[in-house]
Amino acid sequence: MHAQRVLSPVLGVSWTVLGEDGAPIGPIEGFLAYLSGIERSPNTVKAYAHDLSDYWSFLDFRGVDWREVRLEDLGEFVAWLRLPPSARDGRVALLPTAQAHVGAATLNRKLSALAAFYAHQARQGVDVGELLTTWAPGRRGGWKPFLHHVSKDQPHARRVVAVRTARKLPRILTVTEMQTILDACTRLRDRFLWALLAETGMRVGEALGLRHEDIDPAASQVSVVPRLNANGARAKSGRSRVVPVRPGVVRLYADYLNVEYGDLDSDYVFVNLFAEPRDQALSYAAVYDLVLRLRRHTGVDFDPHWMRHTAATRWLRDGVPVEVVAKLLGHSNVAVTMATYGHLTVEDARRALVAAGWLTGGEVSP
Repeated sequence: MHAQRVLSPVLGVSWTVLGEDGAPIGPIEGFLAYLSGIERSPNTVKAYAHDLSDYWSFLDFRGVDWREVRLEDLGEFVAWLRLPPSARDGRVALLPTAQAHVGAATLNRKLSALAAFYAHQARQGVDVGELLTTWAPGRRGGWKPFLHHVSKDQPHARRVVAVRTARKLPRILTVTEMQTILDACTRLRDRFLWALLAETGMRVGEALGLRHEDIDPAASQVSVVPRLNANGARAKSGRSRVVPVRPGVVRLYADYLNVEYGDLDSDYVFVNLFAEPRDQALSYAAVYDLVLRLRRHTGVDFDPHWMRHTAATRWLRDGVPVEVVAKLLGHSNVAVTMATYGHLTVEDARRALVAAGWLTGGEVSP
């Protein structure tokens, strides 16, 4: 079994999973086509394709039909995923002290993919039993969803298979590291890209989809607009937003246009100027090639999303209200922002205590 990228005249870029005979696996094909049809992120569809490919390989190894799987089988699937691929056929023994091949966060993502897959099959009328869900009566208190009053006394479904994960703090860059990356750029286009990401907290896909009309130099602001892009870049949240920027970023944009962009006839801000295909919108692959070159040159380990985390952390530490940060990042609600950034490091706590005068004096002498 393996995931395969496909190009559909109707859905555009999508994914499928091919069986041992090279033919698409019907139930997975329908589910992935549905995800593409409702315009789920291509990266999400790709991840689900790989997750379901692993699942089908497990089912094939066990000789189990996907409609007859029970909860115990899912527990064995998790254990199977933790094994390195070379040991999954049972012919290679693994020491108990060996590190798991797949982490808890990845396992939970794969289980979520299975839950979505089986929920979709159930909606299509396939009898899959109560494989991934358990039914519990409605509960009082806590958050109430929209139209809760209609179904508050009805049972609700929830996924019952999950793996405990250790909470990870977002990776951020120091001011020195960020400056090192910018100074290592030999092209104004590249320097402007990283400066823009660090200044606005935009996702790299949002930056790659920028048009010149989205940048307002007079107002010092950048608009993030969801649209179809030739390079496959997309605004994940699906909602437009406007992010103010400092004058230095606007000047860097002007320098980039005057020195490198010239009279190129393109709507895209970031284009291929120094490699093929020239004059085309810059791709994700081109950006990650640049990341690898800058890592080697600077010794700074980073990826574009760290700049988003850095911007958000900087805003919050500087006292920007969390609801404003959520809007700048394009989060659907404040809860998403708090779930990612609602933490205090020791340094944050110490800074707050010093500002309050707590560490510089006291009524009681120790």
